[in-house]
Amino acid sequence: MSDVLIRRAEPQDVQRVAEIYNHYVLHSTVTFDTQPKSVEDRLEWLAEHDESHPVVVCEISGDVVAWGALSKWGSRAAYEHSVEVSVYVDEEARGQGIGAVLTRALIEEATRVGHHALINQIVADNEVSLRLSEQLGFERVGVFREVGRKFDRWLDVVLMEQLLPGSDSRGGREDQALEAESEGGS
Repeated sequence: MSDVLIRRAEPQDVQRVAEIYNHYVLHSTVTFDTQPKSVEDRLEWLAEHDESHPVVVCEISGDVVAWGALSKWGSRAAYEHSVEVSVYVDEEARGQGIGAVLTRALIEEATRVGHHALINQIVADNEVSLRLSEQLGFERVGVFREVGRKFDRWLDVVLMEQLLPGSDSRGGREDQALEAESEGGS
């Protein structure tokens, strides 16, 4: 994988992002979307992702073969430091470790911008993604039973979480800096 490049997604990538995603929409349970996404929809979606919630792509020899995103976990203000991690790899590129490379890049990006909790929602029968998440430091914290229905099946969703180093359960890096200042630290 010497020709691998991870970079921020740009508007010209959305056609490929949609193609990769729509394969999973139409042929799998890894997403609960049931209707393919248009290029216009993906352009709007990309515009909604800001510096703290980036979309990245993985290129191999100039071809986009995967994408990943940090998305807002909730709309309420207290969720500000929690993000959902999503990664989708082109069907033809699976099994090459690209998902792990892209997830690590998103973990680094989340750390850089100061997020505290990373969350994965993984359909329970997706053993590959469950194992990968655990290998990358996520732990199983719960299961939503039969919350989705696709292909005439009820589907469970496993919640996985990773708390980032350097942040604490009381509010993250900002609180630590304030505590250090009030204690006379640097």
